[in-house]
Amino acid sequence: MRKLILLLVLTLFVASCSRNKESVSSPQIKDITPKSSYNLLIVESESCIYCKQLDKDMRENESLKKALIGIDIHKLLYESNAKVRYKFGKEEGINQEDELVKMLGVNSFPYLIFYDKDGRIILSIPGYIEPKTFACVADYIKDNQYKRKSLQDYLKDKKCA
Repeated sequence: MRKLILLLVLTLFVASCSRNKESVSSPQIKDITPKSSYNLLIVESESCIYCKQLDKDMRENESLKKALIGIDIHKLLYESNAKVRYKFGKEEGINQEDELVKMLGVNSFPYLIFYDKDGRIILSIPGYIEPKTFACVADYIKDNQYKRKSLQDYLKDKKCA
């Protein structure tokens, strides 16, 4: 009877170890392919204080949170070599985050890239922007104003800048 219990415990232990091993050996692939009409990719760096401030603004500023409703938000980390699935225009595939960041030509942080459901890049903004301006930029994208006027004119008209 003891041998049977020991065998059962040993079998359960081996089974649980093999399940954990499977999940470790098959890492997740981050997916930033467009699923909504409007998407936002934020490229960050680990040591970027403005990235941390932008993240805080997005969590705590009510008008900004409201403006970002309806936009899928994705993030990439400049220093990461994790796999990511992407689609930008005709370019799509799986690459490492750091390689995709280089492919997109990102050279400052944070870096905001708005893109549509087909992966076409609508607008790129290098650097930090204040919550009020960021909210106006989100409205500019969601209201399709980018098809009618420049961002600068829109911000001026809306008194956002």
